[in-house]
Amino acid sequence: MAPPKLLAGGNPQIPKGEGDAPVQAYIAAMPGWKQAIGRTLDRLIGEALPEVRKAVKWNSPFYGMPGKGWFLSFHCFDRYVKVTFFEGASLDPAPAGLSKYPQVRYLDLHEDAPIDEAQFVDWVKQASKLPGERM
Repeated sequence: MAPPKLLAGGNPQIPKGEGDAPVQAYIAAMPGWKQAIGRTLDRLIGEALPEVRKAVKWNSPFYGMPGKGWFLSFHCFDRYVKVTFFEGASLDPAPAGLSKYPQVRYLDLHEDAPIDEAQFVDWVKQASKLPGERM
């Protein structure tokens, strides 16, 4: 089977699907150093929230809580991996990356910058308690 096509910015083209398998296929197809970031994000989310729902939609992994919608996704770009918190403005402290949508906040993860795992897990736990996006 051929490896997934990489779209702009090195983002893997993975078919839509619910569950862990499509998310793991996406992470496995992330190019270079981005794959380690994807694995770390997925591990931290899964450890913080064992009941988390996973899916791939629009060539991005999505994470949500059963019955509450999606609270987070991530996506590959050329120089970083962008984590999207759909209700990020409600997090304390809110992630710094602003969006044209007032509630959305971004966290850009770069190759040579370590992830603040404690802060990320705190945001994940906070975000999981907020109303999620229905997509």
